[in-house]
Amino acid sequence: MVIQGKTAKWNIVIGIEVHAQISTKTKLFSQSATTHDAMPNTQTSFFDIASPGMLPVLNFEAVKKAVKTGFAIKGTVHKNSSFDRKHYFYPDLPQGYQITQLYHPIIEGGFIEILTENGEKKQIRINRIHIEQDAGKLIHDIHPNESCVDLNRAGIPLMEIVSEPDMTSPHEACEYIKNLRALLRAIETSDADMEKGNFRCDVNISVKKEGEKKLGTRCEIKNVNSIRAVARAIEYEANRHVELIESGERVVQQTRLFDAKTEKTKKMRNKEDEDDYRYFPDPDLMPIQLTDELLAEIQKSLPELPQEKCERYQKDFGLSAYDASILVSEKTIDDYFKQGVNVAKDIKNFVNLLLTELFGRLKKAEVPLEKCKITSKQLAELSNLIQNGMISGKIAKDVLDIMLETGESAEQIVKEKGLVQVTDEKAIAELIRKILSENQSQVEEFKQGKTKVLAFFVGIIMKETKGKANPAIVNKILMEEISK
Repeated sequence: MVIQGKTAKWNIVIGIEVHAQISTKTKLFSQSATTHDAMPNTQTSFFDIASPGMLPVLNFEAVKKAVKTGFAIKGTVHKNSSFDRKHYFYPDLPQGYQITQLYHPIIEGGFIEILTENGEKKQIRINRIHIEQDAGKLIHDIHPNESCVDLNRAGIPLMEIVSEPDMTSPHEACEYIKNLRALLRAIETSDADMEKGNFRCDVNISVKKEGEKKLGTRCEIKNVNSIRAVARAIEYEANRHVELIESGERVVQQTRLFDAKTEKTKKMRNKEDEDDYRYFPDPDLMPIQLTDELLAEIQKSLPELPQEKCERYQKDFGLSAYDASILVSEKTIDDYFKQGVNVAKDIKNFVNLLLTELFGRLKKAEVPLEKCKITSKQLAELSNLIQNGMISGKIAKDVLDIMLETGESAEQIVKEKGLVQVTDEKAIAELIRKILSENQSQVEEFKQGKTKVLAFFVGIIMKETKGKANPAIVNKILMEEISK
């Protein structure tokens, strides 16, 4: 994406840090539960609240799931890694430091593949994945003059997934987040649910003049909590940088917050550098050492990955890269598709009904797919009625509306409402001859080369048949009759 400023064209440079909660039943260094939405401070241990003398005990399930993620992104999994302490002082960080991995992360390298605006494949490189503990949560809306601290999240296991600054537009950033989220869900290492706060994005943005290699000063936008917000935050922040530079000011390295109501970012604090955190190796935790046998076992457990499945759907069913990417983006969508694919006679038509017609209606009604009354088999049967010539595509849309309300099968609705498509060529021909005789002036216009008049006749025919006439037959006979 290029921003046209007053003095030059500017490129956006984007890197994203994702904090993905690892799917474990207990925390990273204690036996406290990780249940979402529990009563405040009911899921804490003496270690979580930093009681004196409490020592961490590593949850090895979190390590294995981080390794599995590393294999899925085709990164380098280090057999030896270790934990460090990152010092900062917030009310929701009882220890006064966070246990993380700086010097020896468990995963380095790898990539996530996306489709650019032009439909081209692009690899977004991953710098590293490291394991760390989450902080607690401050709650500001309970008391008018005080903030409350909930330590249920303190110690939750996280993977921090750090990309290289390879993204150049809001579209690419959103595609990266979608594809990473789909991958984590597919391999079941994280629920990756942004609404629950277990998939949070920190977006790093800078701008540079088109053609320059040196990167500009970056600002970090913390905890952007939706994909739409990511796009809006990038657009606003990039334009803010351009306006500052072109007005003779400089961009100050900051941590900023995005306000979804105003769709603007605002300063949170000046951005710290690595030295400010006073990192040093955690003396209470032994280094992680992984055996070849364990690594082989984890790698063998990987399912078919979304990108692999996307390519297979394109090859096996002739789908576009875009349609296939939508199908594999969510497990619920993929499961729905797989349940209907063995019933549908024309996969492309079935997918079009699913992604365009059904999804459009569900989005408008704000109904999630899992609560839809229409089963995948029923949608496939509706698709088959179109392919069999029993109903037209137009009638299918009306039938779909009724199915969403009642949950009845398409065939039942078609028979009850008398919506079966007219395919009797003799009857259609008689109707067409009658309509042509009643509209001789339009027939003459056609013979003078005004072919657009055909749409006029098709409209009348479909109105007379209440949309039931087979469009292919109508067009064929109309051309024959009007050309005599």
